[in-house]
Amino acid sequence: MSSHHIVREKQEPALLIANGEGCSFELLGQLLEWSPFVLVLDHAIHRVLELGIKVDALLGDFDRDIDLEELQASQYPLEIVEAPDQDKTDLEKGIEFLIERGFPAVNIVWATGRRADHSLTNMTNIVRYKSQIKIVMLDDYSKIFPLVDTFEKWYEKGTPISLIPVGLVEGITTEGLKYNLQDDFLKLGYRSGNSNEAAMDGFVKIMARTGDLLIMECWD
Repeated sequence: MSSHHIVREKQEPALLIANGEGCSFELLGQLLEWSPFVLVLDHAIHRVLELGIKVDALLGDFDRDIDLEELQASQYPLEIVEAPDQDKTDLEKGIEFLIERGFPAVNIVWATGRRADHSLTNMTNIVRYKSQIKIVMLDDYSKIFPLVDTFEKWYEKGTPISLIPVGLVEGITTEGLKYNLQDDFLKLGYRSGNSNEAAMDGFVKIMARTGDLLIMECWD
């Protein structure tokens, strides 16, 4: 599966493949069609290669046995990025690598599912990079991204939309949702905006004065 060569680098989102639950072949193929650069976190590399995906860079601390010379020979020109910092997750290091390379956006897959601690950390940590790179995290059931400034998008009536605060988020105002908020607050662990939905066919608008808010488009 190799089609990311058809678009220009740095004009479309890079694709970052983590090591959580795999997504459908269909979703992965759609993302590869528009990805000029594929970055894989080290523990996922064998699963990725089994799918026939052409990889541009492999990043990690390489704390498990991986034959890097063999990989480079089979995936030439594969870039090996050693990132030994134990104070950051591999996903954080991958996002920072793409920021340093000047990519404006990244789609992330295989970052949810499997271990709950990894899923929660991966979802909440993306907010710290919201002003540096556009991030969208996807799996077969959801699309997750941080609110940046004002969000506005057209949805069909009944589309599930959840608002998940990372910490305390204040001054939240929404339009077009079934349960709108007006200068309100959400707080992780205490008050969340789970399982809201678009009230009708039309635009949904979401704003917040302070804090970090995750927007989740969900489907079953």
